[in-house]
Amino acid sequence: MRRNTNFENSMESLASSLSLTGKVAIVTGAARGIGRAVAEAFIAADAQHIVCADILEDTLAEIETSDRLSTALLDVTDESNWQSVVETTIARHGQIDILVNNAGILAYGKVEDTEPAEFRRVMEVNVTGVFLGMRAVIPHMKANRRGVIINSSSTSGIVPNNFISAYGASKFAVRGLTRSAALELGLHGIRVNSIHPGGINTPMTNPTGEKHEDLAELMPWVPIQRYGKADEVAKGVLFLASDAASYCMGTELQIDGGMTAGTYFPGMPGSPENP
Repeated sequence: MRRNTNFENSMESLASSLSLTGKVAIVTGAARGIGRAVAEAFIAADAQHIVCADILEDTLAEIETSDRLSTALLDVTDESNWQSVVETTIARHGQIDILVNNAGILAYGKVEDTEPAEFRRVMEVNVTGVFLGMRAVIPHMKANRRGVIINSSSTSGIVPNNFISAYGASKFAVRGLTRSAALELGLHGIRVNSIHPGGINTPMTNPTGEKHEDLAELMPWVPIQRYGKADEVAKGVLFLASDAASYCMGTELQIDGGMTAGTYFPGMPGSPENP
């Protein structure tokens, strides 16, 4: 049987473009959930070193560190804390190629019932944290004329939802901040993109630890008919971080099982009630 060398070469090229060999990354909110899955995906893609940063000290301590993975205690709302993590990373590893601004918090409540202090806290973590992270790494990336920044927004930053008004507002802000940064930083060889996960089974969205399969009944209005998994989001982040996404700038990658694809007419053909 003749070997299809063109196909093999294409597959090797694809695998190579998805590799993070030699790359150093900081991932926030990496003690658990999506951030932890992203760190694991980056390691599997042969990244040189990953810094898992989080404010959850006890959970962070459970991560097994190595010469390719370390942890850093980080309050994303603290500018000096950001500078310390960035400077330490550069001192130890010589570079920062990728920043994944994944840390975030969720708050429930209608607009009229949300306390101003709670609203400000959500904005501080979800928006100011992203701003400070970008601001901390940009000078280093600009000096090297390369870098990748991936900010975690949400489907709630594309299509608003009731009862999570503060969260939705913060994710719309991240979306806008990402686009502005893409315009400014693309000129310096830095790619800036955002991800927009839908319902993902993580400790933040499923704090009681319900079984993944039992959550499906909560998602009848989502085309894929289930919750997503953290590693499914991580694969999208890996794509954006890799050279496979070399022409992606200001991209909004929706990893949502079709949540933002549209809305069903209840009961009509093609709906969950009448498939």
